[in-house]
Amino acid sequence: MVTGAVMFVLGFAGCIGALRENTTLLKFVSVFLGLIFFLELTAGILAFVFKDWIKDQLNFFINNNVKAYRDDIDLQNLIDFAQEYWSCCGAHGPNDWNLNIYFNCTDSNPSRERCGVPFSCCVKDPAEDVPNTQCGYDVRLKLELEQQTYIYTKGCVGQFEKWLQDNLIIVAAVFVAVALLQIFGICLAQNLVSDIKAVKANW
Repeated sequence: MVTGAVMFVLGFAGCIGALRENTTLLKFVSVFLGLIFFLELTAGILAFVFKDWIKDQLNFFINNNVKAYRDDIDLQNLIDFAQEYWSCCGAHGPNDWNLNIYFNCTDSNPSRERCGVPFSCCVKDPAEDVPNTQCGYDVRLKLELEQQTYIYTKGCVGQFEKWLQDNLIIVAAVFVAVALLQIFGICLAQNLVSDIKAVKANW
């Protein structure tokens, strides 16, 4: 919603400013784009400097979401997507699912999912057209070496870091492309302001 609101304000101000030759609106667009570019640059630098802190926050975020896995269907779908996409399970491994009241291995847990993991942790069988949603049941009762046959045993934090390293050029190219578009927008707005002022000066 915030992103949509920002895009609407920028688009509206830029469009009306260009159509009505309103230098105030065009300057607003230019300054706003410059501010966004500066914030993105600052965020990138801070992310590099405080990468260990960000990693800790990512662990905290994933573990909190593991706890609330059955409480929110949107959150559940997000976790399932992440685990399937990165072939991972939990923040650091399958045992992170002990944080969830339905999957933990305590003797007092009456859930059928006790000592299991969500189906998104399961290694996919290419022959199956429909996912087996019970494939993770009781899987953590098996030995760790045996678990690897049935589920992903790597954590999502490590897999995400590996994905970033493997796709570093693509990620960097996307950021550079976005930055160039913003700089191009700033230059266009400033150029239009200069042209309007030049025309008005000749009146």
